[in-house]
Amino acid sequence: MKNDENKTGYFGEFGGRYAPEILTEALVELERTYNKLKKSPKFKKELNFYNQNYIGRPSLLTYADRLTKSWGGARIWLKREDLNHTGAHKINNAIGQALITKAMGKKRIIAETGAGQHGLATATAGTLFGLDTTIFMGEEDLRRQELNAVKIRMLGAKIVSVTSGTSTLKDATSEAMRDWALNVSNTHYIVGSAIGPHPFPVIVRDFQSVIGIETKKQFMKRNKKNPDAVIACVGGGSNAIGMFHGFLKDRKVKLFGIEAGGLGTKPGEHSASITFGKEGFLHGTRTLIIQDSSGQIVPAHSVSAGLDYPGVGPEHAYLAKTGRVEYFAVGDKDALDAFLEVSRTEGIIPALETAHAFVFAKKLAKDLGSKKDIVICLSGRGDKDVSEVIRLTGGR
Repeated sequence: MKNDENKTGYFGEFGGRYAPEILTEALVELERTYNKLKKSPKFKKELNFYNQNYIGRPSLLTYADRLTKSWGGARIWLKREDLNHTGAHKINNAIGQALITKAMGKKRIIAETGAGQHGLATATAGTLFGLDTTIFMGEEDLRRQELNAVKIRMLGAKIVSVTSGTSTLKDATSEAMRDWALNVSNTHYIVGSAIGPHPFPVIVRDFQSVIGIETKKQFMKRNKKNPDAVIACVGGGSNAIGMFHGFLKDRKVKLFGIEAGGLGTKPGEHSASITFGKEGFLHGTRTLIIQDSSGQIVPAHSVSAGLDYPGVGPEHAYLAKTGRVEYFAVGDKDALDAFLEVSRTEGIIPALETAHAFVFAKKLAKDLGSKKDIVICLSGRGDKDVSEVIRLTGGR
């Protein structure tokens, strides 16, 4: 199956541009502007400046000595996106799309957010570049991610609380799409994950690919070889697609995407779109979606707000179908246990999203053995999750 997204916006049969007519012109303008900018030495220089001098790139590649000894298997390495400014990988994309916004001459940006990290990154970029900023966030996510909501407001952005549906990421995305349709002349929608109509999955992937490119270079410099396996959590899939793109051509490197298994395998109990989903259309793209027999979207669930989405980026759907990446689901309880284990073993508090990847990594490390190396994309820090973890675990 040929991946021809550069020509058509498709990854195999997944992807495309399925958007209302009112947004078509804006999407075409975005694609045209981005295609021009990515060839521009001036744009590349400007993006690199902010990556190095504002975000703090390259992020560290840390050898997790204590986890390696505790787990008793493969050597564990962490790509430290949690050390970026604002505490996660989301800033890589937010800064890039804010620069595109400036190039299009638009003065307002909007974004959806679940865990609050993309909202925080977008609010930060809005302040940095003097853009009026509005963030859409589900009421449930406002409760469990209160710290990030406070930070977003502190940066001067407006938060719109979304109460429709399950009041989580899917609903925030839908409301952001509606706002964009009404204000398309002066507003750019900074989509936070590798989802949405073309060209968003490509743009987000490209800005996040710095993760995998850096990781490959850093690991090779220290070990004179590639890692044996690379693991990342997957909701919409931006940190994972960014990490994987550094290694897709290295067929000996095994790639694993870890979804949110939630409370069980029944519809409404999880957010594992690849593991349990079927082909369909969501937020302007053809991908794998959690839906019922009549094609209606089923509410998703995850203990982690950033994975709580009933679909996945179309490129992940393509990579799953072709078999280049293997995807597995990890449940809420195991993720909570891993959150505490990593914090108390390695002295790093991971995001609940990344905790799902640690669960799988622990098992894989034992299966691979001590002569192998695993890199985990530590997509964000977990201070945003501390109060929710205390609530759910009773403070243990």
